[in-house]
Formats: sequence, structure tokens, C-alpha cells
Amino acid sequence: MLLAHAALLLVVCFAHLPAPSSALPFEQRGFWDFAMDSDAGGLAMMVRDQEEGSASAELPPPELPSCPFGCQCALRVVQCSDLSLAEVPVGIPSDTRLLDLQNNRITELKENDFQGLTNLYALSLVNNKISKVHPRAFVPLKHMQKLYFSRNLLTAIPKNLPASLVELRIHENLIKKVAEGTFSGLGSMNCIEMGGNPIQNSGFEPGAFKGLKLNYLRISETKLTGVPKGLPESLHELHLDQNQIQAVELEDLSRYKNLYRLGLGFNHIRMIENGSLTYLPRLRELHLENNRLTSVPKGLPDMKYLQVVYLHSNNISQVGVDDFCPRGFGMKRTFYNGISLFGNPVKYWEVQPSTFRCVSDRLAIQLGNYKK
Repeated sequence: MLLAHAALLLVVCFAHLPAPSSALPFEQRGFWDFAMDSDAGGLAMMVRDQEEGSASAELPPPELPSCPFGCQCALRVVQCSDLSLAEVPVGIPSDTRLLDLQNNRITELKENDFQGLTNLYALSLVNNKISKVHPRAFVPLKHMQKLYFSRNLLTAIPKNLPASLVELRIHENLIKKVAEGTFSGLGSMNCIEMGGNPIQNSGFEPGAFKGLKLNYLRISETKLTGVPKGLPESLHELHLDQNQIQAVELEDLSRYKNLYRLGLGFNHIRMIENGSLTYLPRLRELHLENNRLTSVPKGLPDMKYLQVVYLHSNNISQVGVDDFCPRGFGMKRTFYNGISLFGNPVKYWEVQPSTFRCVSDRLAIQLGNYKK
């Protein structure tokens, strides 16, 4: 009985087997074979053509994308940070858009380090030990827009930067001089961050910024003793914080009629010459905190668009009723939404309430107690 049942199962199994096929079995020849064709008929035809001496040539397997050893490559982003690299690695894919080389030990950029990377958009070299850059190192990077070069050992801004460059961050280097024509041909540039360099006012040669149409410039934490001359007239933001500036003279700000944010905090400013601020009709934010001012700067009531004023941590001992707001109604286009006066030896209980008649909210005023 058992033998008969087994025989019956065997017959049933054979009945369900497919008819013999002329297709040859698939033989995997390489990793990329699975991606060529998933259709069994197509594979069989290709194999049969090869066996019958077909004139059609065998398709070469696609090339595997290259990636420098130790780096991570994905979606045209090559990340080679924190690898203790002593030089720019070889084998960077030619279609790379973002190359991250920060936090390494690179000391020099050679002529051919970026050869073939014509599609590169952003390059980060932050926190290396770069002191030497070949004059033609950046020539291949015809479409690069962002260059992050902070925390290195550069003594000068590299030559022949790409004309496509929009943003340059080169703070915390050893730059002491910006020569005339340094930024020549960089008409697309709108942002430069170069704070933390040991540069003095005399380090900026006449014409150093010629041709630039910057929106944003930061020269903080340097050795400036005054507002630099000849900065781009197009500036919207100028940050000169944490320097050794002693005063703001009448002509210092006369070029910057488009400025809407000015940072002069953490300096040694004792005096702002009367009329200096009238050259800034569009100013919206003024930072003068942590200086040595003894009074509120003149001219604030005439600034129709000024909204934020930082004056805390100075030596201001008195605040007049017309120091911030104009007398006439409707003369100020926007109300203040921030005035800081704390950390000054001003007797806040003596300040008249009408002093802040053009402030949007009482919470926008910060007086506080003074601790000597």
C-alpha cells in the first residue's frame, strides 16, 4: 500500500514539471550581470549568439564608481574628513559636487590635486595645516561656488580663485596683508569671512577689494584700530566685532548707504562722531555693545528703519528723552523691537517713559541693573 502511494506521488510530480526548455542555464560572470537583463529569454538569446559565433560583441560590464581609500562617497558627495590625510587623496570621482577634506593634516595644495573636478560646487579644507597653495591649484574648479579654508596656516589669500566663487570663508589663518587686486575677476563673490587673522588696517592695500560686489563681510577678531577704508559699497552686512577700534569718524561709513546690519561690538570705541550714522539710511541693526561709550550715539532718531540697537556693557550714565525716537509723529517707518542698555551705570528709574515711545513692546527694552 505504501509503495503504491509513493508511485502515485511520483507520477503527480512529473505531471507538474514544465516541458523541457531550450534555454541554457544562467551563469553569473560578474557582479553587474544581474543588472544587465532580468528576462530569461533575453539572457538565453545572448548566450546562444555567443555560442553560434554571432558578430555582436559582448557588452563590457559597467565601471564601478571610484572612491578614495577611507572616504565615503554617495550622491556626488565625497567625505574624507578626520582621516589624518597628509595630502589631497587621488581617485576622487569626476562628478563630485561636494568635497569634504576638513580635520586632516594636509600641508600643501599641489597643481593637479583637483584635476578633472570641473563639476565641484563646494570644497571644505577647514582645520588642516595648509601653508602653501600652488597658483594653479584651483584652475580646474570652474564651477566652484563655496570655498571653506578656515583654521589653516595661510599667510595670504590664494591666487587665481575661480571666477564662479560666491562664498569664501578664510578666517583663523595667518593673513597679515591683502594686496591690491587680490579679488580681481571675482565679480560673483557676495560673502567673505576673514576674521581671526593678525591683520592691521595697514594690511589692506588701496584697491584690495576693488571689483567686488559683496553683500556680507566679516573682519572680526583681528588687529584693526579703525574702520578699514575702501570696502565694497554694495555691502549689506559689515561685521568688525572684537577688534581694537577706538572711534568712528565722520567719513568712515560714508560709502555704505546699502548697509542694514553693522557690527562694532567688543571694541574700544569711546566716540562716534556726530553725523557718522546719517550715511546709513537703511540700517536696521546696530551692534555697539561692550565698548567704552559714555552716551547714546547721536543720530539714532533720524534712522527711519533702525529696529535693533545693542548698547549694553558700556559706560553710559544718562539716557535722554530724545535719544532714540524722533519728536514728530510718523517720521519713523519701523518701530524698535530691541534696545539693550543693561550693564551701564544709568539710573534706569530716572529714564522717562516717553524715551521709548517708538518701541513696539516694553519687553523689547532691556535696562537691568549695573554692577561695577
